[in-house]
Amino acid sequence: MCGRFSQFHSWAEIHAFLNIFGAARNLPQRYNIAPTQDAAVVRQTAEGRALDFLRWGLVPSWAKDSSMAARMINARAETVAQKPSFRSAFGKRRCLVPADGFYEWRGAKGAKQPYRILSADGGLFAFAGLWERWHKAGGEALESFTIITTEANRKLAPLHGRMPVILDPGDFERWLSPDLAANDALDLLRPAPDSAVDFHAVSKHVNNARNDDPACIEPVPDDEGA
Repeated sequence: MCGRFSQFHSWAEIHAFLNIFGAARNLPQRYNIAPTQDAAVVRQTAEGRALDFLRWGLVPSWAKDSSMAARMINARAETVAQKPSFRSAFGKRRCLVPADGFYEWRGAKGAKQPYRILSADGGLFAFAGLWERWHKAGGEALESFTIITTEANRKLAPLHGRMPVILDPGDFERWLSPDLAANDALDLLRPAPDSAVDFHAVSKHVNNARNDDPACIEPVPDDEGA
């Protein structure tokens, strides 16, 4: 799964990596994004790829209220095309979620060691995501998103059995295309190569979602071993 991630690269870096349009923006540096918080996503529009801030935790358009959001932060690649909560968005509302890393925990309950997973070259990832628009009773719209997960690759399997789908840059255009058939979209939902990722232990400082600073990503000795 993916329960925490970070977005602290600059507008210029995200702009270049994802080929987004629009004037330069001052983006918040986020080191510890938690469920139900807002985060940057990139969607396809008539003008090109646009960056917007949506709530993490997808709320389907048919939901009676937004209380289910915290349970909908991830969608499994194996069932995303069939689950009522995700299948409409999977067919029509795919997005990219830029990230420079995410976190997983390993070890005994109550003493788990957090790890930061990052790109092997220190650059950006783009997770496969879905977005949805839900209208409150008063008519106000809430836009939210989820991150699709798949089986972990061999390198990350010792940390967790799941990982976000990290799309290859060559697949960005296909993933965002409204004309991409569901079966073809499913073909893109695979684990990243072992060589594409690296990880290191980080402080339990990251355990508290209120901590959102560079200390969250600093390497520490691995209490759980390599």
